[in-house]
Order: sequence, then structure tokens, then C-alpha cells
Amino acid sequence: MAGSRSEIAGWGLSGLFALFMLGASVAPKLMGMPVAQETMAALGWPEAPVRLIGWLELTCTLLFLIPRTGLLGAALMMAILGGAMVTQIRAESPLFSHTLFSAYLGIAMWGGLILRDARIRAVFPFRR
Repeated sequence: MAGSRSEIAGWGLSGLFALFMLGASVAPKLMGMPVAQETMAALGWPEAPVRLIGWLELTCTLLFLIPRTGLLGAALMMAILGGAMVTQIRAESPLFSHTLFSAYLGIAMWGGLILRDARIRAVFPFRR
């Protein structure tokens, strides 16, 4: 049913995820803000291709928001989030605030996709 409460909640959660990614991660990287390169250097990647990472994040976020490519975008975004988690582990960052932050984002992203797309719910049938 179009416009169901779960679909509305899913789009809301997906929108929050996308806004966070665009504002906190993609924009600083693509705008060449010093904080992006400084953060990567502090994590042990002084020569990181920050703009390339920003373009990849933007592409995955847009794919995630398009209903026909949402699953592909979510899968690709999980690869990026997994890499971010490994980077935090390598840098020996605090567990709950830094290392698992990628997992929190992934849960929000997948939760939004599952709530907004009945086809995904059919594959992952959660019972109440």
C-alpha cells in the first residue's frame, strides 16, 4: 500500500541517513575542506584520495535514494562503511563512539530501506 506508515517512516529514516552523509561526510570532502584531509591523516591515511572518496559516497547515497537502485546503493555504501570501520579499528579509536559508528549508520540505512521497500521486506521477513 503506497503511503503506509512503514513506507513513510522508511523514507524519513532514509532521508536522515542521506542528509547526514551529504552534510557530514560528502560535502567536506568535495568542497576540499581541510578537516577532511586532516581527519584522514589523523586516522593514518595522510595521502588519502579524499575527493574520490567523497564522489564514491555521493554516488552510493544517490543510488540508495533512487527506488530502483536502492538495494545496489545500500550494498555499495556498506562497503564504504566497512572500510571506515576498519580504519577506526586500525587507528585504535574508541569502540562505541567511533569504531561502531559505521555500524550505526548501516543499521539506519538498511532500516530505512527495509521500511520503505516491500520487495526488501519480502526477502528479510521480520515478524512482529
